[in-house]
Amino acid sequence: MSKEAFEKGLKTRREVLGSEYVDNSIKNAGEFNMPMQELVTEFAWNAIWNRPGLDRRSRSMINLAMLTALNRPHELKLHLKGAINNGLTKDEIREILMQTAIYCGVPAAIDSFRCAKEVFAEMGI
Repeated sequence: MSKEAFEKGLKTRREVLGSEYVDNSIKNAGEFNMPMQELVTEFAWNAIWNRPGLDRRSRSMINLAMLTALNRPHELKLHLKGAINNGLTKDEIREILMQTAIYCGVPAAIDSFRCAKEVFAEMGI
């Protein structure tokens, strides 16, 4: 693991997902899962999220669609918050989820709408 790549990824991860969530994930990582935290932070949050080809809003849009397709509600809720932090609006998120209904299936989109409703309520929006 590169210390510099980890630190850059950690900075981006905190900016998108929030320091409290990220710091708790790192703090609560034990011997078994710390290597996974390091991998995700260095490669996903640095090597991918810090690439110049797409802005964070675009990456958030893609993540919402992919997480809906994969039916990963825990990660979806986390990335819904990140999408809001990256400037997406409720209306834009609705449109992303509407499109997933066609390409990923209505049941997957309905579950994602439920997740979004919960996240919006938690965030007071």
